Amino acid sequence: MSELQIGFVLFIATFLVLFSGIPIGFGLVLISIVFLVVFGDGGALAAVSNIFVGELSSFALLTIPLFVLLGCTIGASRAGKDLYESLHRWLVRVPGGLVIANITGCGLFAAMCGSSPATAAAIGKIGIPEMINRHVPPRLATGSIAAGGTLGILIPPSLTLIVYGIVTHTSIARLFLAGVVPGVVLVILFALYAWLSSVRLDRIRKDGKVVQESYSFGEKMRGSVKSLPFLAIIMAVTVFMYTGFATPSEVAAVAAFMALVLVMFLYRTYRFRDLWPMMRDTVRESCMILMIVAGAAVYAYMMSYLYITQSLAEWVFGWGLGYWQLILLLNVFLLVAGFFLPPVSVILMSMPIILPVLTQSNIDLVWFSIIMTINLEVGLIHPPLGLNLFVIQGVAPQVALRDIMLGVLPFVAIMLVFIGVLAVFPELVTWLPDRLMGPGA
Repeated sequence: MSELQIGFVLFIATFLVLFSGIPIGFGLVLISIVFLVVFGDGGALAAVSNIFVGELSSFALLTIPLFVLLGCTIGASRAGKDLYESLHRWLVRVPGGLVIANITGCGLFAAMCGSSPATAAAIGKIGIPEMINRHVPPRLATGSIAAGGTLGILIPPSLTLIVYGIVTHTSIARLFLAGVVPGVVLVILFALYAWLSSVRLDRIRKDGKVVQESYSFGEKMRGSVKSLPFLAIIMAVTVFMYTGFATPSEVAAVAAFMALVLVMFLYRTYRFRDLWPMMRDTVRESCMILMIVAGAAVYAYMMSYLYITQSLAEWVFGWGLGYWQLILLLNVFLLVAGFFLPPVSVILMSMPIILPVLTQSNIDLVWFSIIMTINLEVGLIHPPLGLNLFVIQGVAPQVALRDIMLGVLPFVAIMLVFIGVLAVFPELVTWLPDRLMGPGA
């Protein structure tokens, strides 16, 4: 069989194994061993254990469990509720202010935890019932939270960008900076849509009367008090990392420690029964991600050893595609892949194939990381995987899944249009990292 034929068989086998329910990390190792036995030799098989263990010895991987601890700590606290309530008090007079408060809350919570499902769950538990009780259309209420939750993998600290940086050997600090402007712009675009589509979201109907909510300046300030320490964490991460004062791993450690201390003192969660769920979830999620990283390293080694990666890259270049045709092809591939696989899996499985194409085409890896991430954001709110859709259904069972899906469609359209904008104006991604860290290599 030729390398391309082996690659086709590998694609089918990978698809079947991953949908069989086997944990992704172990499934990738199983596939790699089988293909090395069938198409390789004993020498190639002997290197599998060294690659698996060696990949986990990377110092950069320390950022993953530490940022996971940060997210689990904040996600288990009432920080999301306090953040939402604070924003609602300030935006109550703005048309569509309730929806805008939820979207902005998603953006800020994402900047603290780095997880899309955690963001959607934390803000959705409080925000969706409030919006529905105040006569916000259920589609807009659920769609805004589902889409806002996806910002967790774009706005730093993002586990997706960390994994991308490790796989492509790209500066994690530069990737974090690259996600800031697109993340803020998406929050603004989502909020603008909410504002345009909302006319009575700042009113409460009760006993047939319309009651206007109102908060004094003092009430607004008191509502913000508990949120300010967590916003300080965002500032600390920004200052420490982007001034070069600390490495990403050190910043993650400082942020996780600050979050743990704040949660213990602000919310009195210092008992073992309070701390145990945070630590347990941190270990579970970290082990899952690290096993996928190690399994993907073995998978990438197998593809390279059997010359599948190189052959696929040569095959793509043989089509004679122009720059824009190649960008379109890559976006379609990532969009479809995101429909079926979680973001981390897509990055770890696809980058060994895509990276040679990007390198030979002189495509900026930092810019491409944001394009890839937004495509994967769409996958989080699109069937059949649509993880955020099911998270929202779990926190708002009174809303039909069909209405949730229809509610996210305008936000999907916004993200797809924004991908096109970033393709035409890549400076929206590269300006901030180049400004603060100098031009990339």
